[in-house]
Amino acid sequence: MTLRQRPFAFATIACMVAMLGACGHINSVYGAGKQRPTQSASQSLQAKAYGQYLSGHLAASNHDLAAAAMFYRDALAHAPQNSEILTRAFLFTAAAGDIAQAAKLATQVVARDPNDRTARLVLAVNDLAHGNYAGARTQIAQSARGPFTSLTLTLLDAWAAQGLGKTDVALKDLAQVTNQGGTEALALYHSALILAVAGKAQQADKDFSAALLASGPTPRQIEAYGRFLEREEPSAKAAAFYAKLAKVPSLAVIVRSAQARIAAGKKPQLLIQTPQEGAAEALFGIAASLTDRSSADVAILYLRLALFLSPHLDLAKIVLADRFEALHKWQLAIDNYHSVSADSPYKTAASIEAAIDRTRIGENDQAIAELTAITKIDAQSVTAWTALGDALRNEKEYAQATVAYTRALSAIAVPTTNEWPLYYARAICEQQTKNWPAAQSDLKRALALSPNQPDVLNFLGYSWAARGKRLPKALALLEKARALSPLDGYIVDSVGWAYYRLGRYRDAATALAQAVQLQPGDALINDHYGDALWRVGRQLQARFQWNHALTFGARGKERQLIESKLLYGLPSKAMTLRTQKR
Repeated sequence: MTLRQRPFAFATIACMVAMLGACGHINSVYGAGKQRPTQSASQSLQAKAYGQYLSGHLAASNHDLAAAAMFYRDALAHAPQNSEILTRAFLFTAAAGDIAQAAKLATQVVARDPNDRTARLVLAVNDLAHGNYAGARTQIAQSARGPFTSLTLTLLDAWAAQGLGKTDVALKDLAQVTNQGGTEALALYHSALILAVAGKAQQADKDFSAALLASGPTPRQIEAYGRFLEREEPSAKAAAFYAKLAKVPSLAVIVRSAQARIAAGKKPQLLIQTPQEGAAEALFGIAASLTDRSSADVAILYLRLALFLSPHLDLAKIVLADRFEALHKWQLAIDNYHSVSADSPYKTAASIEAAIDRTRIGENDQAIAELTAITKIDAQSVTAWTALGDALRNEKEYAQATVAYTRALSAIAVPTTNEWPLYYARAICEQQTKNWPAAQSDLKRALALSPNQPDVLNFLGYSWAARGKRLPKALALLEKARALSPLDGYIVDSVGWAYYRLGRYRDAATALAQAVQLQPGDALINDHYGDALWRVGRQLQARFQWNHALTFGARGKERQLIESKLLYGLPSKAMTLRTQKR
């Protein structure tokens, strides 16, 4: 079963009407022996079901899960025997996060199709959530198995068995994981979690260590093993464990939080304390591995189930927000980021991401306010200062953005390849504030860190060409940029303009003709092409391109220059100096 929808086509309406009509066989809908409704009443029910179905279909195509669930449930109320509507109502209700309601619908689904895997999964999760571990194992046993669901069900069955106190059965389940599409590291990790919950510390320690060797230091495993070690005696082992990981950027939040606990003499709880949390961890782990857009619907469903089992699983909220971002559902992403617990080590990161999403829906002022508040709390947050710089740049507050980017760079001890975008972004702002020497310096720094960035090569090369400076070097940079990004019309235009400034007009015309083909609606590119055509003696075509430039929105001084060229052509000797930067 999948939440993905086929594109809506009006040609399918007749098929849907037939489908709804089929479910309108009076005896099957209302039951044998019941009073047969009038034809108008039957038609009215079909019309209502049909209308709600189409509304649900539209909401689903827009990834509005809550609305789709509501419309499909309303359609089901008018056509309760329609299996297609029931299935959609169930799936979207689960994906929208109403697992309790989805479980009720799942009961109806399995009554009609006992092998339905998604319905069995939801029923098993519902039983787990309510401590009915035997019921959960029954649902899992009755489910059909597929390559993907088999792994999920095996992990959930292991945690349900542990809920019944059957640790040996749980470990036997986990021994099958590698045969069901999982990995040795996944099996060892959940084995360690179960053994820790069962109080078998020595075996748990062994499996935690083996899981880390198999997968490397993942944040979740580090936090689980670290907390386990903090609870054991002597605690010095935990301190040494964290010390080895202190310089790993992806683990910094976890390590800092743990070291603060140790310094304060606080003993934490195990990361996973109950079968519900263990099952949620399994669902979360699988969902987090589904990173492609085509798997977003399955990931969302699994994350909803995980949060039903463990409402305080903050990483699941963050990954769920990330999946909504992939679907461009920015407000849903913001809401999920804001639901992260105030005391979570991930709260600051989630708040930054929420602010970034605000800029995507035009709420720049609020984003700037939120990011400014974060930087006051954590003045060394590179991510917060960078996001603040981006938001200010979007508002054309270039001077303030430059300050924010500078604060971000000052918080970095030794810049690496990953920091080239910061220098590039600051250069954009410095150019806008008429500080070309600083912009030029930052562009050179960006290229020193990452020499093959076409946008940076284009920015620096075009700026030199526009100023008539270092023209051979500018052309070399721009030709390199074109080789890296040959279909970028703006870069090809820059190459053509460098040829033009060098007096190589035929080469310029050839390159600019390609640029116009790649980016036909750009005023500046058409203007450049017109200039090159004029210089090679094609005056009529030059005027044609200049007129195109006016049509495509040339403004201000550029517009005045083009109008002058249309009247008088280009000077015979001097070339127009262009300073406009795209």
